[in-house]
Amino acid sequence: MRLPEISKTIQVPDNVDVSLEGKKVNVKGAKGSLTRDFSFAPIAIEGEGKNIRVWAKWPRKKEAALVGTIYSHIQNMITGVTKGYSYKLKIVFSHFPISVKLQDKSVLIENFTGERRARRVKIIGDVKVKIEPEDIIVEGVNLEDVSQTAANIEQATRIRRKDPRVFLDGIYVYEKNEGVA
Repeated sequence: MRLPEISKTIQVPDNVDVSLEGKKVNVKGAKGSLTRDFSFAPIAIEGEGKNIRVWAKWPRKKEAALVGTIYSHIQNMITGVTKGYSYKLKIVFSHFPISVKLQDKSVLIENFTGERRARRVKIIGDVKVKIEPEDIIVEGVNLEDVSQTAANIEQATRIRRKDPRVFLDGIYVYEKNEGVA
């Protein structure tokens, strides 16, 4: 059964500027600006004053779900340019001390389980990575870039073919925050 219309409205805060060019959404705020193109989606996006309406007329199940997905993406963009996102990762080792360094747009993980070769992880998008003695802090305005960079760092230190309850060495995400200091 198809519903006649499904719609979600986003209230844009005063300190954020949102502009629409067709289905291309530009969001500008205190922390920066983000642009995203939703032209692939069979839904409508329209702006009226400080409100943005995402809707679909006579949607099928997938279009109805897409309305909620795009609504969430725009909300995340607004949160990103006002507060920002921050992920904290803990460096854990038992015998071989792991050394983590920044090099250009990548993170080098050295001496992981005594390996001679460094493991390299790309930093995605415009994300800032800070390295502290036993923590790595990944910050940025785009939630997808921040979370993917943190996940890539965590996955780079995955130990294969050994018991994970015994071999606990690695870098693990332990905190996710909105609002970068």
